[in-house]
Amino acid sequence: MMEDLAEEVRAISLEDPELCILCGRCTAVCPFADRMDIKPHQIVHMVRIGDWSVVDSEAIWYCVSCLHCSQRCPRKIDVAAIIEALRLINLRKSRFAVDLRGVKELKILPTIALVGASKKYTG
Repeated sequence: MMEDLAEEVRAISLEDPELCILCGRCTAVCPFADRMDIKPHQIVHMVRIGDWSVVDSEAIWYCVSCLHCSQRCPRKIDVAAIIEALRLINLRKSRFAVDLRGVKELKILPTIALVGASKKYTG
């Protein structure tokens, strides 16, 4: 795993969290912001400052990728893509990660399941 959170998120999402001006529009339009422990604009800020605790937050799992945040961002940041990148980082570091080399009976498993697992769980 890379040391720089913003760099890792940028590599996965192709979005630059440094562009965020913390206006809060993403939070204002988020239908689940009231349930999040960290609001969308705070999530982006935490990525910017390299606060890795955001990767383990509950907030990243509340995002339903409705894209309201991304549509309202005055800097055209795809906030939902940043949150999805954080989910992926979380899954990649999970102790439940799938190592395909250890899966028995690969021939009977659906190929798409193997592809999906390898994309989500390999670093």
